[in-house]
Amino acid sequence: MNYLEEIAFRIRERLDPETLPEGDIDALFRLYAVLALAVGAEVNAANVHDAWVAWMAGQEPSHPSLIPFEALDARTADSDKPFVDAIRSVARTLELRHGAT
Repeated sequence: MNYLEEIAFRIRERLDPETLPEGDIDALFRLYAVLALAVGAEVNAANVHDAWVAWMAGQEPSHPSLIPFEALDARTADSDKPFVDAIRSVARTLELRHGAT
């Protein structure tokens, strides 16, 4: 397991398995790991949605939520919150390891 896969695993283990989408979610969580590294604890729901769109475009190109975050209905937008929280949680541990503030 490489460092990115380890971060992806740590994000995924913080989530309720029932909230996980179907498909090749390993690829999705690698994108979330990149967010944890690139954006850190400042990651937001729009960032998470953009990563999900990049992944979903290869899974189901006609999915109705392949639209900008700002255009989502509130219920759909709220579904990104657990993922934001998990990425932030892992990002904070990465920042602590590397001495970032």
